[in-house]
Amino acid sequence: MSTRLRDLMMGELGALRYEPTEKRIRGTLGGTTVVDSTSALLVWEPKRVVPTYAVPAADVAAELIPSGERIDEPAGIPAMGAPQLGDRPVLDPSIPFAVHTTTGEPLTARAGGAEAAAFRPSDPALDGYVLLEFEAFDAWYEEDEPNVAHPRDPFHRIDIVHSSRHVLVELDGATLAESTRPCLLFEPPLPVRCYLPREDVRTDLLAPSETRTACAYKGQASYLSTATDDDVAWYYPEPLREAAEVTGRIAFFNERADVVIDGERRERPVTPWSRR
Repeated sequence: MSTRLRDLMMGELGALRYEPTEKRIRGTLGGTTVVDSTSALLVWEPKRVVPTYAVPAADVAAELIPSGERIDEPAGIPAMGAPQLGDRPVLDPSIPFAVHTTTGEPLTARAGGAEAAAFRPSDPALDGYVLLEFEAFDAWYEEDEPNVAHPRDPFHRIDIVHSSRHVLVELDGATLAESTRPCLLFEPPLPVRCYLPREDVRTDLLAPSETRTACAYKGQASYLSTATDDDVAWYYPEPLREAAEVTGRIAFFNERADVVIDGERRERPVTPWSRR
């Protein structure tokens, strides 16, 4: 019997997963380089959808201090409510590093007067490694290139293609955009995103938002909102080179607006960007 590959990968979402990387990984904390490793791993705790850097403790030039009791019974999905991907609750980067779904010992990495959370998992394959809180560090580098948002997943990619499909975006009966020259950005398991030329968007119905986010694959995003809605669209003023094709183009949340492609109204998907 054949197996859909996405189902196979999602079927392991509840497991502790890891993958070695041949990249040299460096991290700065308190103004100094405290991580420099060519033996790093990418680790996904159960239900985490993006990886965390794990490096040998010997490659961490910081004091590693136990910061609490051992976690022998992981709490799993936090009481605050987790985002969902389809019908599955997941832990995306909005869920703090301190929420652990595997057993281990919470630590604090301290150097140069700065601190970052760390975690020593109690798993034989990860013995001697510590997971490090990405956001608490000043900067991270893969080889000599800075990395943003979170470690890159070697099994995750974006694919951008030019299209002549007819794309219509509506919200509460109002047309926000209409175009026959979208760039379609494929990033499974997320829904396809339609990046539209600014000239094909009713920017007079949108206002700049103060929201800013970062994507490890596309860069720093700015947002647009409507008068009666929260952030409904975004764009990348200066995307990373892998996403250069969408520079300045505007995409709308399929989760928050109605997207019609070639006359077919798409269902609003359930993703971490759906309203909770």
